[in-house]
Amino acid sequence: MREFYVYGFKSRDEYNKKSSRSYDDERRRIESWLGDHMSFVHTPEGKNVFISIDSRVSTHNPFYKAFKAKSFTDGDITLHFIIFDILYSPSIILSLPEILKQIDEYLSNFENPMVFDESTIRKKLKEYIKQDMIIGEKVGRKMMYRRAEDIALPDMTDVLNFYSEIAPCGVIGSFLLDKQKNTNHVFGFKHHYITSALDSDVLAMLFKAMREKSIITVNNMSRHINETRQVRLIPLRIFISVQNGRQHLLAYEPDSNTIKSFRIDYLSDVKIIEPTPRFNELRKELDNMQSKMWGVTAKRNWNHHENTQHVTFTVKISDNENHIIHRLEREKRIGQVEKLDSNTYRFTADIYDTSEIIPWIRTFICRITQLTFSNQTLEKQFKSDIKEMYRMYGLEEADI
Repeated sequence: MREFYVYGFKSRDEYNKKSSRSYDDERRRIESWLGDHMSFVHTPEGKNVFISIDSRVSTHNPFYKAFKAKSFTDGDITLHFIIFDILYSPSIILSLPEILKQIDEYLSNFENPMVFDESTIRKKLKEYIKQDMIIGEKVGRKMMYRRAEDIALPDMTDVLNFYSEIAPCGVIGSFLLDKQKNTNHVFGFKHHYITSALDSDVLAMLFKAMREKSIITVNNMSRHINETRQVRLIPLRIFISVQNGRQHLLAYEPDSNTIKSFRIDYLSDVKIIEPTPRFNELRKELDNMQSKMWGVTAKRNWNHHENTQHVTFTVKISDNENHIIHRLEREKRIGQVEKLDSNTYRFTADIYDTSEIIPWIRTFICRITQLTFSNQTLEKQFKSDIKEMYRMYGLEEADI
């Protein structure tokens, strides 16, 4: 699904994994999960598939269906139902030979019965123990097996409805929601960032690594060179934008001795290596750096020298435009707002990357009377863009 929805919608020619048969297999697999939301468009390059969702109609993230699907063999599904039919109650406690004997009795009723050896059954029981579905307890020298107790969930439908659509790893809430009897859904979302669901497994491993204060290896996809390379990181914090839903990992990279941001939708195959004693020190360093971060860019070189950039601009409002100043105060983040007179206010900030704040500054165009960046390249570019906009609207004579 990442190939289709994260790295760009693929036509048959652009999908280069294995054969064209694989393209059809993957497309059919995704269609079975997202059939109601998939659309197609014909372009000169071929037929492209994309997802189309009306948030007024869809109350739940459709990508969660991918986590609830599972491939299995005939043997897997046969053993699953027979084992849980044998161990139908937590009070039923059996040894491996006893379970194997009953499985053989079940299968003996078939004309061509499957045959399972003791090793296969042991591995299957071990798999269910790992998933907390079966409890394995030693009685003397013998391992005994029983079904785990069902957990009674309180009615948390509203909580789970909200959590599953908003929180990182919300798919956990979706699984729990499936066990709720009450199916009412009272929430609607104006900004519903559903594609982050595809990163739930990566995010869960990053949270685990941070809880264990461990160093990890992870594959990082670079769109610039279209290559994936493995990097060694100490994950420190997850940043999630409330404006676009994009998720970033802020992590220390030992090889470059810097704290960097990584887009989580470009990360895969997270492996936890070992705990590191530097986690608390590095997280505290990142916390201190946040006072100069407008977005997710953190620039501090190997000897801790900070390369900050100064940004200042002045806005002039009319007497009835106090809402502009309220917005300035509310959205200033790490900046400072200074009142110069009853209608003039100045914003100043020292940040790591001026380019991150420019989209926000643009929202005050027509009220900005003075603007200065210490990054002269970006200042010239900003003013050049304004001139070009004025030219487009026939306002060449206006002061810039």
